[in-house]
Amino acid sequence: MDGAIFDIPALDLARLADPMAGFFVVMLRIGAFLIASPVFGGRFVPVPIRIVAAVCLTLAVSTQAELPGARDLAKLSAIPMILSEIAIGLTAGLVLTTLFAAAAMAGDKIANVAGLGFAMQVDPSAGGQSPVIAQLLGLAMMMVFLSTDSHLVALRIMFDSYQSYPPGNDLDLSALLTAGIGAGTIMFTLTSALMLPVVAGLLILNLAVGVISRSAPQLNLFSVGFPLALLALLVLMWLTAPQMIEGLVTIANSGLHALRDMFGRLGTEL
Repeated sequence: MDGAIFDIPALDLARLADPMAGFFVVMLRIGAFLIASPVFGGRFVPVPIRIVAAVCLTLAVSTQAELPGARDLAKLSAIPMILSEIAIGLTAGLVLTTLFAAAAMAGDKIANVAGLGFAMQVDPSAGGQSPVIAQLLGLAMMMVFLSTDSHLVALRIMFDSYQSYPPGNDLDLSALLTAGIGAGTIMFTLTSALMLPVVAGLLILNLAVGVISRSAPQLNLFSVGFPLALLALLVLMWLTAPQMIEGLVTIANSGLHALRDMFGRLGTEL
């Protein structure tokens, strides 16, 4: 048909502006949490996988959360909201990371008391070097966290946080600071409880070796005391393994409780 005009359907991109802008805001909190949290934010997890995980998790939340519009995000007043979402996600992830550090710190102290402070290996999750015992307890902490489905509970808490504290609310910085300081306090308490049985046994052994070497100088401290310390370390680690696993479970539960308390201070109780 000559001269006929056909209406070609086109995609109205203006209608997608509001959903895409809201999706971006929702992804800020979850993305920051995945970057700062243990297991999810480990160096052994490639960056593309983190991005895909953040997008997939945001799809599950975007239909339930109250999303701001594109016009609201185009204003300068949206900058505090964006920064607050990033701060909430980072604080939630760092709270878990701080408590997870209790296992590695306990392993570090045990290794130093046993004389294995020099036995350093590259830790791919931390990006540096750490004692073997610290890496062992860190891997055990990760396995306990995954085997008890605590990672799913942590994600559930993050999902529920959009209902108790939707994007755009006024940020209470005191709640974030309280959560961070409280996580540090709990970390030192759990570290002491986790390492105390093994460290106490090694301390008694070191005192006994010191007394023996003082009374019998011909006994070399390094040739006698160091093998005894290694043997005692293996025996004590084997005897206290069930209690250490219970302590690691306590660390995981403490991290989840700390997340609930943080979002409980920001909004309504979860």
